[in-house]
This record gives sequence, structure tokens and C-alpha cells, in this order.
Amino acid sequence: MYREFRLFAGTSNPGLAERISQQLGVELGKVTISRFKSGEIYVHYEESIRNCDVFLLQSFSHPINEMFVELLVMIDAAKRASARTINIIVPYYGYARQERKSAPREPISAKMVADVLTTAGASRVITMDLHAPAIQGFFNIPVDHLTALDLITEYLNSKDIDHPVVVSPDAGRARTAEKLASRLGSPFAMMVKQRPAHNQAVITHVIGDVRDRTPIIIEDLIDTGTTIVQVVESLKDRGAKDAIVCATHGLFSGSALEKLDHAHIGEIVVTDSIALPDHPSTDRLRVLSVAPMLARATHIIMEGGSIATLFKDAGV
Repeated sequence: MYREFRLFAGTSNPGLAERISQQLGVELGKVTISRFKSGEIYVHYEESIRNCDVFLLQSFSHPINEMFVELLVMIDAAKRASARTINIIVPYYGYARQERKSAPREPISAKMVADVLTTAGASRVITMDLHAPAIQGFFNIPVDHLTALDLITEYLNSKDIDHPVVVSPDAGRARTAEKLASRLGSPFAMMVKQRPAHNQAVITHVIGDVRDRTPIIIEDLIDTGTTIVQVVESLKDRGAKDAIVCATHGLFSGSALEKLDHAHIGEIVVTDSIALPDHPSTDRLRVLSVAPMLARATHIIMEGGSIATLFKDAGV
């Protein structure tokens, strides 16, 4: 079926790559990735990829700079091995929170990452739930921007949630929260917050009625967990029930999972876009696999067709 197709995995999320290969019915390509004593990265493809359409899977998870440079070296090796196209599957696109200047003399790191990936030789980017969808415009190559919203919706619809209300933690997620609320047939609310510093937030207002309802908090990512805990406690102060926290990307930096093992959080729903611990410190964690969606997207790219057919709402 895929005579000239190869799928290779970086070291960030080999489990997801294996699940994608199983969905596609192909074996993962053989590649050696190692470090010199100095920390420099070495890549060697153990099979010919000349004139092949190569797909490289790598999430920008911790340690993000290691994973980023590793992908660059993989792209360069594939380019020099005469791959026809180099398609990078980046389920979690790091540096996406730095997509604009909010103060003088700051970088736009999301644009810099896009430039470096393109210059290295990437032909196409497949990614999921970017922190800012406008990042697609930072690339001068095709970008397939997927979403886990259908997957999360299906999971939530399978549960008997008591009087749900979908909550956007800030204005940036309001559109996604409204879509999820529409699909669940529930109202939605929005938090207003200020950020005095990185990974810090102060909740100032809650717009919408949450009293005696089960909040479903929808985010693109969970990092330290501090903001989520503040949102949950603010909702509880306004009479809400225990919350369900949903996000596509579970970074869970530092002691995030311990923080989220909170009395007023019923469940934490994330995807496997980032490799997660085999034995997390909380039993509240639910992990949904994006492997079937990424496998279907890969199939569509290889065979031709529209990525929009993957989603119930083609406007997502």
C-alpha cells in the first residue's frame, strides 16, 4: 500500500508512533538516534529512504530544546538521504505561547521555530491544537492543523455528566468552549484573568452561571497546573460542583500532577500527544489516543483528499 512511504519516530513519544504504525498497518522505520559524550545528537537511518515520502514524528515535550534539535537533525539526515518529501508530525508544537510580542524587545519564538523547521528541509507540518491557530501562517509550507475536540466530545458524551457547563479559562479559548458547549447541548461560561508573570494567573471575573453545575474546563494544554487549580477553586467559590478538566496536551511540568490531584477535580482528560508516565501520581487522569486521527491524516496526505473530512465541523 505504501511502497514509498516511511514512518520514523524521534525519542519524544515512541509509544504514539508505534500506535500510529499499527493503525496504518506498517512497520516503524529503523533509525538510530544517539548522543555523543558532549551531548551532540547523532542520527542514522538504517534503511534506504531515497525518493520516499518520509514522515517523522516528534513532539516538542520535555526537554523541549533536545527534542527540537533532534528533529532538526532527523530532517537534515533525511534531506541528505534524498527523501522525496519530509513530513513532520508534531502533535505538540512547543514555543507556541510566544506567538506575538506582548512587550518591547521580546522574541516571536513560534515564528522562529517555523523558520528553522522550514530551512532545515521540512516539506509539510502536521500538528494539533496550536495555542494560537494563526501560527499556521508562520509557515511557507503546507500545515495540517488537527484538533482533538471531536475525540474529547465523544468521551464526554459517553459520560452521564450532571448539569454540565463548559468553561473557557480565558478569552482565547472562548470559541472552542462555545463549540464544545454546542456539541454537548450545555451552556458555557468564561473566566477573565490577568497574568502578572509566566505560569501565573489571577482570576478576576467569571462570566456565566456555574452554580450547581459540573464545570467542564477546556484548554489546549496543561503546564504547571497552577492556573487550572485557581480556576477550579474560583468556580467552587461560586457554587459549582467538582470539575472535569480537558486539554489536548498534558505537559504536566514539575509537580503538576500532584497539584491536580485536587479534591474538587473529578477527572483530568488529555490525549497522548505527549508521552505520559506509565504510573501517574493520580488516578484522576484519563488519556485518549490521537493515533487513529494522525494515522488517518497520514493516509489522506499519501492518497490525496481533504483533511477536513476528519472532523465533524470542517470549520474547526
